[in-house]
Amino acid sequence: MFLKNLYINFKKYSFLLQQLVSRDFKVKYKRSVLGIIWSLLYPILNMAVMALVFSNIFKFSTPGVNYLVYVLSGLIMFNYFSEASNLAMGSVVANFPLINKIYIPKYIFPLSKCLFVGINFLLTLIPLYVVIFATGTGVNIYHLVLPYAYICLFVFTLGMGLILSTVSVFLRDIFYIYGIVLTLWTYLTPIMYDISIISSKLQIILKCNPMYHYINFIRRIILYHEMPSGFTFAICGLSALIVLAIGLFVFKKKQDKFIYYV
Repeated sequence: MFLKNLYINFKKYSFLLQQLVSRDFKVKYKRSVLGIIWSLLYPILNMAVMALVFSNIFKFSTPGVNYLVYVLSGLIMFNYFSEASNLAMGSVVANFPLINKIYIPKYIFPLSKCLFVGINFLLTLIPLYVVIFATGTGVNIYHLVLPYAYICLFVFTLGMGLILSTVSVFLRDIFYIYGIVLTLWTYLTPIMYDISIISSKLQIILKCNPMYHYINFIRRIILYHEMPSGFTFAICGLSALIVLAIGLFVFKKKQDKFIYYV
């Protein structure tokens, strides 16, 4: 019943959702000389800095595959999660004036942030493929399966966004706490380093991180030209659905109390 109402509201307020996403684009690129081009430049520049630091100073490498593609493929996945979950976290609090005036399904705010960053994410795939071709990594038929990982990442991030946006209404300290958590999460995700360089015990801990599996999924295809295992397919899908289910449950249970914490 809840899912049915969710779908009905989604259709009913789809125009508002479009307007919220459009507003975010206008705000983000307002008075920017390069505008949307930054969506293409940022991941490349970020990758260049990280590759320079970690390959030359810390001597990180990924035997058998191109290190630039390795870094960029992990970077764009984690950057999406980081930016979308951060924006979703403050989306309900930021829209309290609108919530107080008219009835709007409150979940539409974290959803709009995830979609907005998702459009930017799709744009970052352009520089990724530029680097893939420029480094001679090449493409293969398994690239057709990559959308599965992107959808799982979106679903997982939306679930996290629903949880964080709920917590932020009652505990504003979460804005500071989550920044520290994200920093730790970044280092616990093998973006700049190969997981094989760490101990087997620590590898077990890192593999409990869903972001590891989403990134590993696309790297198996892009870098190693092979289909991810059935276990990887399953863990990506299940982790995303479980976090989304928790997010929907928490959000639905607490949303009627939001109005008392303006």
